[in-house]
Amino acid sequence: MIWSALGIVYVVWGSTYLGIRIVIETVPPLLSGSMRFVVAAALLSLVLLVKPGRQAFRMTAKQFWSAALIGVLLLTGGNGMVAVAEQHISSGLAALLVASTPLWLVIFRIAVRDRPRMLTLAGVLVGFCGVAVLSLTGGGGTSSMVGIVTILVASVSWSIGSFLSAYLPMPANPFAGSVVEMICGGVALGVVGSLLGEQVNFADISARSWLALAYMILVGSLVGFTSYVWLLGNAPISLVSTYAYVNPVVAVILGALILSEPVTGMMLVSGLIIVIGIVLVVSTERRRPKATPDPDLEPKLSTA
Repeated sequence: MIWSALGIVYVVWGSTYLGIRIVIETVPPLLSGSMRFVVAAALLSLVLLVKPGRQAFRMTAKQFWSAALIGVLLLTGGNGMVAVAEQHISSGLAALLVASTPLWLVIFRIAVRDRPRMLTLAGVLVGFCGVAVLSLTGGGGTSSMVGIVTILVASVSWSIGSFLSAYLPMPANPFAGSVVEMICGGVALGVVGSLLGEQVNFADISARSWLALAYMILVGSLVGFTSYVWLLGNAPISLVSTYAYVNPVVAVILGALILSEPVTGMMLVSGLIIVIGIVLVVSTERRRPKATPDPDLEPKLSTA
């Protein structure tokens, strides 16, 4: 189940960078994210009400507010900033830069004395070297640098949300937790977008933006995000974070094929470095023995 869910996150989320790029052609970035997550949350709520029923939404106030915080960090600060950045840089470059996420996760693990193996650390550092090369060579002007900085901010926000989700009291049903996260993250995106002056003119939205938005709701959010939330409670965080190394490969290929985005030699070299990083991390995490947890530091993992 873990590897099936990882496969979904690897491929589906790799395609969402292309989806975001097409959506924001005629829809403001933050409000488009708000529409995406609020509708996805409503659809997932209906599914849960049918099976298993209302008991799926039983949660304490602490669990609700924890999920709300995670939703804002992941979706408002993380996904929302990716959409903003893609106004300035290509979808493939955006996906490559998101590969900085595992580095922050390892730093957070060290802070709570969860020491990663040397090969895990080496894999993350190798991947980040590719990100560093892109950051230094991918900015062709002021606009591109704004996009690069925005993506790095999004990566930090997403990393904090992913890390805290293992330590905060979350709803027992991870899919009900996804509903709370998407509603709160989507509402926050709408509020921030409105405050920044974004407006949606439905008459101006193109047919392909509508199709891309539908794909993002049904596949990107319902399938991809719920798989990611389930993984956070059932797989090592370093293994989960490897999606950031695979997504760029999918995103670069789709961006080049569908939007004719340029693929430079430096992007290919950096992509190869990132792939080497994922091989190191994945192979190390699969061999990682189970350690006796420190009761004072053991994460409160949600159960499926």
